[in-house]
Amino acid sequence: MKYSPLVCFLIAMVFVGCKEDVLPKPKAMLRLEYPKAAYTNANTDCAYTFDQNTLSSLKENKDCSLELDYPMMKGSIFLTYKKVDGNIRELLIDAQKLTYEHVVKADNIAPKEYVDSEAKVYGMFYEVSGNAASQSQFYVTDSTDHFVTGSLYFYAKPNYDSILPAAMYLQNDIRRIMESLRWKE
Repeated sequence: MKYSPLVCFLIAMVFVGCKEDVLPKPKAMLRLEYPKAAYTNANTDCAYTFDQNTLSSLKENKDCSLELDYPMMKGSIFLTYKKVDGNIRELLIDAQKLTYEHVVKADNIAPKEYVDSEAKVYGMFYEVSGNAASQSQFYVTDSTDHFVTGSLYFYAKPNYDSILPAAMYLQNDIRRIMESLRWKE
């Protein structure tokens, strides 16, 4: 029995074409896990104290500007202290302006109010999502004498997906700073 070349070709294609398609493996995502946070009191010469994560190192600069450096995460939380001298409105406007300067690159800025009337600590926490330079901003005040602003920055070009685990970890530290902050008399 003689088969035409076309029939042989079709039969060969049926056997060759019945294999499963080979798909490349998707790129794996690095899973970053950090140790559970442990805190100690950061007692400085400034007009306030707060709980500091033991993974961070504290650097005190002039005018009570503080830097909490997290070398494991390649990021820092910067704290700036200002004395309120009848200028609370200007300080609030400056703090909010600093936050909303990130709107160009940010996908979303979610403000969350913080009030601890017993300790006289009032403030706002801003969670910034997207490829903005800072992933979190906040301020706290007693509205009469003290004003502290804070910002979270990483030492890398912002890529939200890559820094998200570290950003979430440090946002929890920022919340702890806000909740534990006490004014010295």
